[in-house]
Amino acid sequence: MGNAQTVQKIYEAFGTGDIPTILDQLSDDVAWESWADNAAQAAGVPWLEARKGKDGAGEFFGVLQPMTFHEFSLLGVLEGGNQVAAELVIDIELPSGARVRDEEVHLWAFDDAGKVTRFRHYVDTAKHIAAAGS
Repeated sequence: MGNAQTVQKIYEAFGTGDIPTILDQLSDDVAWESWADNAAQAAGVPWLEARKGKDGAGEFFGVLQPMTFHEFSLLGVLEGGNQVAAELVIDIELPSGARVRDEEVHLWAFDDAGKVTRFRHYVDTAKHIAAAGS
């Protein structure tokens, strides 16, 4: 299976709530939301916090658990070298009632064994910071 197919498999698993299948695609030391400088992380947006390893990625999915997804649409996937970029539209409602609709790019990096070594959201950070502060 190629890296683009792995990403599609991850999104399919996400759509059915199959988190163990997602975690199986990750390297043991995956860097989740690893950034040198990210405004959403500085503002404390819980779903965009930097995390490390499969346990950290699992924590990310735990943060999403109480959210309601009104839309999660994968528009396309691009693969080049050891990276895959996915374009998505999301519409989420937080337990506070705040709602975020955003067009996002997710960047996935892979090792030679086909495991995800890094994952990052590219989002409208202002929307996410506002929603997290509601």
